[in-house]
Amino acid sequence: MKNIFNPTHTAEILQRIDKLSPNSQPEWGKMDVAQMLAHCSAFQDIAMGNAFPTRSWLGVIVGGFAKPMIYNEKTLPHNMSTIPTILIADAREFATEKEKLKQKITTFQQNGPEKCTTHPHPFFGKLTPEQWGKGIYKHLDHHLKQFKV
Repeated sequence: MKNIFNPTHTAEILQRIDKLSPNSQPEWGKMDVAQMLAHCSAFQDIAMGNAFPTRSWLGVIVGGFAKPMIYNEKTLPHNMSTIPTILIADAREFATEKEKLKQKITTFQQNGPEKCTTHPHPFFGKLTPEQWGKGIYKHLDHHLKQFKV
């Protein structure tokens, strides 16, 4: 499975982000392209240890059972719910969000697994750096496919 800590996989994701434009339209979901970029950036903040959302009660109950969905080979389902703190509903500026996300991805990859957060994921709970790396790749891949890149 692909992992954002692998430089080749990071380069692929960054190239796909560069294929987005302000006019990119989603295949599913409610976010426009700038909101999606901001959402992915906010998720990076969690993995980097820059944001610490609390565990949801549902996550405490079922998160451990659902955890393999973020690091297995199956694609993520369309329109699945998200962490409330990273749900982006306000207008965002495309170019700013695109560059911000690319910088965070690059920093996360370069910092390596040892700089990955030890704070639990708000739904899935404790993740190893390898699980974070696979989950970050899978999350980005999911949203890039949402916008056909």
